[in-house]
Amino acid sequence: MENNYKRRTFIKAATLTGIGITLGSIPTTAKQATKRVGIIGLDTSHSVAFTKVLNASEPDAAYKGYRVVAAYPQGSRDIESSTKRVPGYIEEIKKQGVVIVDSIKDLLKQVDVVLLETNDGRRHLEQALEVFKAGKRVFIDKPIAASLADTLAIFNASKKYGVPTFSASSLRYIKGLEKLDKSSVVGADTFSPATIEQTHPDLFWYGVHGVETLYTVMGTGCKSVKRTHTDQTDVVVGTWADGRIGTFRGTRSGKHEYGGTVYTLNGNVTLGPYGGYEPLLKEIIQFFETGIPPVSPEETIEIFAFMEAADESKRRGGVEVALESVLKKAR
Repeated sequence: MENNYKRRTFIKAATLTGIGITLGSIPTTAKQATKRVGIIGLDTSHSVAFTKVLNASEPDAAYKGYRVVAAYPQGSRDIESSTKRVPGYIEEIKKQGVVIVDSIKDLLKQVDVVLLETNDGRRHLEQALEVFKAGKRVFIDKPIAASLADTLAIFNASKKYGVPTFSASSLRYIKGLEKLDKSSVVGADTFSPATIEQTHPDLFWYGVHGVETLYTVMGTGCKSVKRTHTDQTDVVVGTWADGRIGTFRGTRSGKHEYGGTVYTLNGNVTLGPYGGYEPLLKEIIQFFETGIPPVSPEETIEIFAFMEAADESKRRGGVEVALESVLKKAR
């Protein structure tokens, strides 16, 4: 199934405010740049990885001259695995010529586009609203939010302010997809780590990687899910409207790996290994250039409805849960 970039599904937005922290301003030479990227959140390795690629001494032409010039470090306030990274990542990113600013407001004055990298999905709505109001195109890293309601609100705000956005996991570009004719897909099984963070719905924090891989090959149209949960493993079985079945296995023991099997009319295709951040980053830059999101709001909303329905299935002892029921509640 192909994404329909022209369709949009948006629901009622909330209004929140952001706060700032540290110091700095951008030198005159950086202010004169025409493709200036700002980063919100230095509590994830993605911020450093993206910056090193874009600010390389001889960057790939695919990055079209975009460079990270400023960063606002504050991401999560209370997730220790995130907050403890910030001081080290500030130092790493400063070595790439990036100036640290003390608020999102200051950041937005000095950049053209934004990478919203805060690791904590609970903060994404309030931070994204500031960016939308400033009219800047923004990529929102996974998870787009820590609730289905906030996911809907983010896309509604994007529409309200006329500013395009998208969110995606880098696992959307896992190796093996280049061999796949998506029109021939009859089913798929995917897997990824599914580490649980108590501040987020179970699969939102890390299971989203494998769920997004599933949606990359299956497309939208899932109607219901059933989840089997143990301390070490989750298995979520989704039934699509056309009768196809897709499954996601999330692991919390053993070696962390990503992959899957896609079943097609022409035989099976193996997905994996992980292909790194650069395929996603190239799509982000193309989005900054065109304003056309490579992943539709409808697909991202359905991915998060799939995971929320899986949580509801767990709460109810593994019964089948319709995606429409959790969407109705979130609206």
